[in-house]
Amino acid sequence: MTPVHGIRPNAAQFMLQLLQVFLVGSLVGMTRTVLPELAESDFGLTAGSFLALATFVVVFGLVKALLNLFAGSLSDRWGRRRVLIAGWVSALPIPLLILYGPNWGWIILATVFLGINQGLSWSMALNSKLDLTHARQRGLVNGFNEFAGYGGVAIAGMLSALAVHALGARTGLFIFTLAIIVLALLIALAAVRETRPWAMLHQGNPTIEPIGMRALFAYASWKNRSLLALNQAGMVEKFTDAMVWLFFPVFFMGKGLSLVASGSLIAIYGVVWGAGQLITGPLSDRIGRTIMIVGGMWLCGLGVVAVSLSHSIVLWGLELGLIGIGMAMLYPTLGAAVADQAEPAQRASILGIYRFWRDLGYAVGGLLLGLTAQWSGGILLPFWLVGLSMAASGLWAAVVANESQ
Repeated sequence: MTPVHGIRPNAAQFMLQLLQVFLVGSLVGMTRTVLPELAESDFGLTAGSFLALATFVVVFGLVKALLNLFAGSLSDRWGRRRVLIAGWVSALPIPLLILYGPNWGWIILATVFLGINQGLSWSMALNSKLDLTHARQRGLVNGFNEFAGYGGVAIAGMLSALAVHALGARTGLFIFTLAIIVLALLIALAAVRETRPWAMLHQGNPTIEPIGMRALFAYASWKNRSLLALNQAGMVEKFTDAMVWLFFPVFFMGKGLSLVASGSLIAIYGVVWGAGQLITGPLSDRIGRTIMIVGGMWLCGLGVVAVSLSHSIVLWGLELGLIGIGMAMLYPTLGAAVADQAEPAQRASILGIYRFWRDLGYAVGGLLLGLTAQWSGGILLPFWLVGLSMAASGLWAAVVANESQ
C-alpha cells in the first residue's frame, strides 16, 4: 500500500500512537505526586534534604535528554517502531525496583530506566504521528500528542495517589507501573506499524546531502540563532515542570493538605495543560508560533510566583490552571516551530536535538532548584527563580526566534 499523508487516512495508526504516548505519560505521572512524599516516609530523606530529593529529577532529565538526542538518529536508521519497542522493554525493571528497593538509590536507578523509556518511546510516538500527517497539521499533531501525554501524566498522578492510599506505597506503584508497561509493549508489538516510509514522502528534495550528527548538532544547537532561541526556551520551560514535580507536593502538604488532595490540585495543571493543547496546537498553525511561545512562558512564570504568595486552595487551583494554560500555549508550539525549520529527512534528528536541550532543563532546573532550596533552607526562593527565568527566556524568544509557521 502506498503511504498517504493526513490524519484521516491514517486514523487507526494515529490513534494507536496517541495511546502509546498516553501510556508513556502515565508511567511518569505516578512520580509526580507520590515520590516526593515517599522520599521521606519510605526512604528516610529528611524534610530539609532538598538536594537529595532533586536527584531523581536531575537523573531523569540527564538520561531522557541523552536518549532524545540519539533516538531521532537511531530511528532515522533503524525505524520508529523498533525504537518504540526498545523504550518499553527498557521500562520493565521499574516496577521491581520500586517494589524491592531498600533505599533511595534504587529509586534513582528506576528513574534511569524511566528516562530511557521516556526518551525512546515518547519521541517515537511523536515522530510517527508527524510522519503520517501533512506538514500543515504539525501544530494540530503536537497538540494532540501533548494532550494525550500530559493527560496521561495528570490522570496517572491522581490514580497512583489513590492506589498508594488503598494498597500501600510499594504494592500500589508496582501494580500500577507493571500494568502500564505490559499493556503498552503488547500494543507496540501487535499493532504499531513502521512510519519511516511516510517520512520519506515529506522530503521535497531527494538529492539533499546527508549531514553528520556532529555537524547537525552544532547547526541546531547554536549556529542557527532561531533554533538556539527555541532550544533555550524549551530548556527553561522545564524549570516550571521540575518545580511542579519536585516542590509543589512538598509545598501543599506543608500547608496541611493530604497526598490525595495535593495530587488532585497538581492534576489541574496537567489536565489544563493536556486538554488546552487541543486548542493551542492548531491555533499556532493559524496565528503563528512566536506569540504562543512567548505568552505561554510569561503566563507560567506569573503563575508559579502567584502560587507561593497564595494561601487558599481555591487560588492555588486557579493558579495551577493558569500555569497549565501557559504550558499548553508554549509546549506543542515549540515542537512545531522546530519541525517547521527542519528538512523532513533530518526532522527526527533535529527534533531529537531540540528535545535533548529541552529535557536537559529537568537536570539543570532540578539542580538549580535543589541547590537554591538547600542554600535558603526552604522552597520559597525557587518559586521566584523559576518565575524570573521564564520571563527572561520568553523575552529572548520574542527577540530572536523566527516566525516559522
